[in-house]
Amino acid sequence: QVQLVESGGGLVQAGGSLRLSCTASIRTFSNYFMGWFRQAPGKEREFVAAIRWNGGVTDYGDSVKGRFTISRDNAKNTVYLQMNSLKPEDTAVYYCAARLYTSNQYLYWGQGTQVTVSS
Repeated sequence: QVQLVESGGGLVQAGGSLRLSCTASIRTFSNYFMGWFRQAPGKEREFVAAIRWNGGVTDYGDSVKGRFTISRDNAKNTVYLQMNSLKPEDTAVYYCAARLYTSNQYLYWGQGTQVTVSS
C-alpha cells in the first residue's frame, strides 16, 4: 500500500517562506514522478509543481513560477516544495501526488497540509 504523508504546512505572513515535505512509502520511489497540487476553498484543484523521477526535469504552474522550487531526495523517498515570497492567494490545502513514470495519471495522493498566508 502506497502512502504519501505531507508535512510543513502552517500559517505565515505574506512575503514569508515555508517548505513542505512529502515522504512516500514506495519501494521504487525513483520510478515515480512526484507532484504538488493545491486546492483553495471553492476552487478547483490546481497544479503547482512536478519533478521527474531523477530530478532532472521540473515543471511549475504559472502562478508559482519563480517563487516555488520543487526538489526530491530519492534516498529519503521525499519530495520537497520550497515556497518563497508567499502571497495570500497561495492559501490552500497542498497535496503531494505520485505517478509512475510510464503513466500520465497521478494514482497516489497524500492527505494534504494546510498553508495559510496572512496579509
